[in-house]
Amino acid sequence: MRQLGCMFGWLVFLLSAAAADPALPGLVREDRLMPITLADGSQVRLETMILRPDRPGRFPLVLLVHGTNSATGEAFRIATANQSPVDLLNPAVAFAQHGYAVAAIMRRGFGRSQGGFVERLSGPCDDRDYLAVGRTAAEDVIGALATLRGESWVEPDRVLLMGHSTGGFAVTAAAADNPAGVLGVLNFEGAHGSAGPGRICSPDHLVADAGIFGRTARMPVLWVYVENDHLAPPALGRRMFEAYTASGAPAQLQILPAYGVEGHAVVPMATAGIWWPVVESFLDQLHLPTSLVVELPAPKALPAPTPLNAACTVYFDAYVKAWTDVKAYAWNREGHCSSVTSTQRTVEDAKNEAMRQCVAAWKECSLYAVGQALAPG
Repeated sequence: MRQLGCMFGWLVFLLSAAAADPALPGLVREDRLMPITLADGSQVRLETMILRPDRPGRFPLVLLVHGTNSATGEAFRIATANQSPVDLLNPAVAFAQHGYAVAAIMRRGFGRSQGGFVERLSGPCDDRDYLAVGRTAAEDVIGALATLRGESWVEPDRVLLMGHSTGGFAVTAAAADNPAGVLGVLNFEGAHGSAGPGRICSPDHLVADAGIFGRTARMPVLWVYVENDHLAPPALGRRMFEAYTASGAPAQLQILPAYGVEGHAVVPMATAGIWWPVVESFLDQLHLPTSLVVELPAPKALPAPTPLNAACTVYFDAYVKAWTDVKAYAWNREGHCSSVTSTQRTVEDAKNEAMRQCVAAWKECSLYAVGQALAPG
C-alpha cells in the first residue's frame, strides 16, 4: 500500500493541472514534468513550475534557468536533489505580474528532473572545462524552449531567456545558437566554478568560453552583476562580457549596488524592485510588456526582531515580501539570522533549513517567523 501511495502521489505530480494560486490571486500556477527532446533524439522530462496571468489568451514567455549549489561530495548530491523551480519564484512572480507566462525549469539531474546529472566538471580547479557543461546545459534550455513554444498560452515568437549563476552561463551558451522565437536574453550573475567566496576555478577559461559563445550570438543580451557578489564577481563578469562582445555580439552590462552580505542572492531573495528597473529598460528596447497587469495584495506586515544587524534587516524585509508560505526566519539575540524563502518544498523543510544554517554559523538560534506569521513561543 505504501508503494501504491507513492506511485499515486507521483502520478498526481505528473498530471497536476493549472489552477489559480490562492497565495497569488490573479495568477495561475502549474507544476509538471515537461517532456523535452535532446539533440540525439532522446526524450527526458524536466521538473517545471509554470506561472501566468489567470486569464485567457497567449502571453510572451520567460524561461527561467537556475544556478548550481557550490557544495561538494555528498552535500552537493543532496543539495542538487533538493533543488526546486521555486528557487526562482520571486522573479517568476514579477514577470507574471507584468503579463508574461513564466516557466522555471530544473535541468537534467536537478530536483525531480530525469536524465541524471550531466554537468559534472572535468579537470582540476586550475584547468576546468566549462565549454562542455555550458553546451550541455544549453541543450536543456533549447529543448524546453521547443516544447513551451507549442503551448496554447505562449506567444511563440516573443520569448525571453533568463538565467541566474550557472543558469546565466547556460542561457548565454544557448544564445550562441540564436534559437527561434527568442528576442533577448537576461544573464544574471552568469559564471561557473565557484570554489568558495572570492575563488573561481580557471577564470580565464570562463572568459575564453564567453568569447566563443559571442562569436555566433546575434540576439540582444543584458548581463547583470552585483557589486558584492563573491561567487560571480563583477570584475570577472566584466571580463567575460568584453570577450563575449569582442566579435560583435549585441549586449549590455549593468552592475547593481551591493545587496546584503552576498550579492549573489539578489535574484532568488531580493524584491524585484532592486533589479526590475534595469530589466524594464531592456524589455522596452525589445518592445516587450512592462506594465503591471496583475496587482497582488501587500504582504502581511510582521514586526522585525530586535536587535538585527544591517544585513539581517535587509533579509527580513525580503522575507516578509517573499511570495510564498514555505519560508522560515531564524535569528539569535546578537542580531544574526538565517532566512529561507525559496529553496524548500515544505514548511517543515524551510524551518529545519533556517535553523540548520543559523546554528551552523551562530550556535544558538531560534525560529522567529514561519510562513506569514511569527513562530509560536
